[in-house]
Amino acid sequence: MMENKIGHMAWLDLSVGNADQVKSFYQEVIGWQSSEVSMGDYNDYAMLTDEGEAVAGICHAKGCNIDIPPAWLPYFLVENIEQAAQAVQDKGGSMVTEIKSMGDDKYAVIKDPAGAVCAIYQKA
Repeated sequence: MMENKIGHMAWLDLSVGNADQVKSFYQEVIGWQSSEVSMGDYNDYAMLTDEGEAVAGICHAKGCNIDIPPAWLPYFLVENIEQAAQAVQDKGGSMVTEIKSMGDDKYAVIKDPAGAVCAIYQKA
């Protein structure tokens, strides 16, 4: 999958209201397969290459993803998410979401000074 080095892209996600339809769209257009990821009362999807490698996620815009914009969102690996979040604000960016947990990992969606959106991600 993606790199596990600081500064590299760690993951790629898309959160939308109609994840089932969009998942099928990318299966037909790109040739990805999907694997259901239980979110409790609904499923999100890990998108897989034909070799079975997870390369992206397609998620419903609800639950922990309710406040994430509907665009492909790269997650960049940082060493310390609290320091990175402070740097976002110090350097003219803004926090789109608070710092959230996913298991022992942490992430936050940010906006840079130009308005571009991405996420910062700290592995446990």
